Amino acid sequence: MKDLYPPIEAYTTQKLSVDGGHQLYIEQVGNPEGIPILFLHGGPGAGCEPYHRRFFDPDAYRVVLFDQRGCGRSTPHASLENNTTWDLVNDIEAIRQTLGIDRWLLFGGSWGSTLALAYAQRHPDRVIGMVLRGIFLCRDTEIDWFYQSGASRVFPDYWDAYLAPIPASERGNLLEAYHRRLTGDNELKRMAAAKAWSIWEGRTSSLHTNSSVVDFFSQPRTAMSLARIESHYFVNHAFLRPNQLLEDAHKLNGIPGVLVQGRYDLICPMDSAWQLHQAWPGSELMVIPDAGHSATEPGIRKALIETTDRFARELG
Repeated sequence: MKDLYPPIEAYTTQKLSVDGGHQLYIEQVGNPEGIPILFLHGGPGAGCEPYHRRFFDPDAYRVVLFDQRGCGRSTPHASLENNTTWDLVNDIEAIRQTLGIDRWLLFGGSWGSTLALAYAQRHPDRVIGMVLRGIFLCRDTEIDWFYQSGASRVFPDYWDAYLAPIPASERGNLLEAYHRRLTGDNELKRMAAAKAWSIWEGRTSSLHTNSSVVDFFSQPRTAMSLARIESHYFVNHAFLRPNQLLEDAHKLNGIPGVLVQGRYDLICPMDSAWQLHQAWPGSELMVIPDAGHSATEPGIRKALIETTDRFARELG
């Protein structure tokens, strides 16, 4: 079965100063003369991991990875100031210009798919194609499904741990209750909320719970940036109009895209991928029958790598 390319180190790293006092960590791997492709991590707030470099043929691609505002090796850590979807879209353009790239492919999963869609709809002339996984349109119904009522009925045991930091009197709006704690002054309550929020996401991301994914999400530094930034975005409706990414899908006309979706994805259920596919004539939907949400799942890994290999052949 097609699997991840061997481990690879970055051939260059740099920090880019952007507005609002943020510094973005950027790295490049692969072939400096290859096809440019931008990796967009999830969350928002998760940051990049070394295995993210391995979805791409290093001989064919010039892979650009960066930690979005407030997470990973970007600074200031877990900052919510000047941190919106459109700040990140502007950051992507600043990275493209700084690196002297004319047009590129976009590769993103979960929140990374949201951000890729937002960028491509604003800058369609800069996008050659897209490889998206675990489609997340960031609508209130999707957020409510995972953080208030829906996924809770499939994972009631994990849900108990997610509820634990929130008193019963505040559970009518869990997103608001978490946001208050994650932005509050009590450091112990902030960290307890961050870990409960992030472990809930890690436990539910795979068809069969993957301990390495849970371990990553439960690391205090990752948990804090992930939970704070996600709750900040989600209480603000991801800084999007209602249903914006679906209504503006016509702006993607002429851009080829592959949507890789786990049939049993309970973080980003498949109806969003289906609706996007219907609204975007240039898209191809690949449904992975034995997978959930995570890019680490075997069937999803295989589909993603086969797709990047296909783009390499077509564009090379």
